[in-house]
Amino acid sequence: MGLKGCLPRVGNVKLIFNSAVLLILVGAQVIMPGWASAQPRVLTLPEALAIALEKNKDILKAREYRNLVAGRYVEERAAALPQVSLNSSIFRSRDESQRAFGNFFPLEQEVRTSDLSLSQVLFTFGQVGAAIRGAKIGVESAEVQLRLFRQAALLNVSTTFYDCLLAGELLELARQNREQKIRHQEEVRHKLKLGVATDYDVLAAEVAVKNAFPEVTRMENLQRTARERIRFLLGIGDTELDVQGKLDQEIAPYPPLDEALAKSRRKRPDLADLGYQIKIAEELVTIAGAGNKPRLDLKADWGWSDLQVEGGRADGPAWMAGLFLTYPIFDGLRTKGKVAQARSNLATLKLEEAKLLDGILLQTREAVDNLREAGEIVKALSATVEQADRLLLLAEKGYEFGVKTKLEVDDAALNRLQARGNLARARRDYLAAQAALEWVTGTIGE
Repeated sequence: MGLKGCLPRVGNVKLIFNSAVLLILVGAQVIMPGWASAQPRVLTLPEALAIALEKNKDILKAREYRNLVAGRYVEERAAALPQVSLNSSIFRSRDESQRAFGNFFPLEQEVRTSDLSLSQVLFTFGQVGAAIRGAKIGVESAEVQLRLFRQAALLNVSTTFYDCLLAGELLELARQNREQKIRHQEEVRHKLKLGVATDYDVLAAEVAVKNAFPEVTRMENLQRTARERIRFLLGIGDTELDVQGKLDQEIAPYPPLDEALAKSRRKRPDLADLGYQIKIAEELVTIAGAGNKPRLDLKADWGWSDLQVEGGRADGPAWMAGLFLTYPIFDGLRTKGKVAQARSNLATLKLEEAKLLDGILLQTREAVDNLREAGEIVKALSATVEQADRLLLLAEKGYEFGVKTKLEVDDAALNRLQARGNLARARRDYLAAQAALEWVTGTIGE
């Protein structure tokens, strides 16, 4: 047969090589699935909210602010506590000018001292007490601000989670529409072979198929964008995410406006924080007013002193204790200016509180109305989708038996696609409106 007949053909060699590569890749995928494709982390809404409370950057910043305010409280409280310090010194001096006085004054001396000093404020006309109370109120305000950032993060994560679910449903609808157009195209080609369709019908079906692909691409990009947004809000780095859940939920009874408004005024963290800010501003007025008032301090020292003077030496205990009164009789009206500023700041905060109460009324009314609107739209569109599904089924069957035109089928398919898309958006809007109402009333996350 010869050497040539013993060699495999080039095509066979190529086929064997490709098969071997394929087997290697398949084996690698079985052994280490991560080599082929990284599976995204699938989250439910409760899981996403739990991660947000733990890793959201705004919440972490609010926690650090709380720690900062707690440190300030400790700092302000220190003004009312005794200040104790241990001091030690040694110095040597020589003054040749003392020779003019003969032997009455030493030319050289060395002093060594060690003492324990105590300083305690006794009376500051309410300044220290107001500072401590203000700092303590600041700690409570920081806790409320942390709750405010938590609720804002929960609202953003919930809304974005619903956007992800909506994007998934819209993508599925776009793919169903594309598959339907492809089925119609195959059916038209089959009818062309049977002589019951024209080249125009085939061309129209091909155009419809091509027009269905861009919508799929847009919905895929919409889904990726929504996933990136929720990953950003969760603060989990570059982990690939996907969401799991349903937009279809039962429409609950709408809350009365008076009930929702009462909750808002009672539980809104920003309103509570503004109340704390007003209390702090009142304490600042007291602090500013004490600037030109008397102040009484207790100071004491106890220690040991060693004195050496030109060969002579003596040592022994040394102590000092006394009350010190300070009374700034005239400070150039500095205190008056500070009091005016503090009172103006207090008045501004009270105006902000009144403005916020008006804004809460408006926000609550809008949130209740938006929830009612979204719920009624969901109810109306639910029946429309059922009718659109039945209409498309009848149109396709009619077209199959030759009693309906392609235009009627396309019209029914478009109506179904729009109805299902509108229903999905309405369900997303209803869930988002629910989350917004919970945020407006300060109950989200409870």
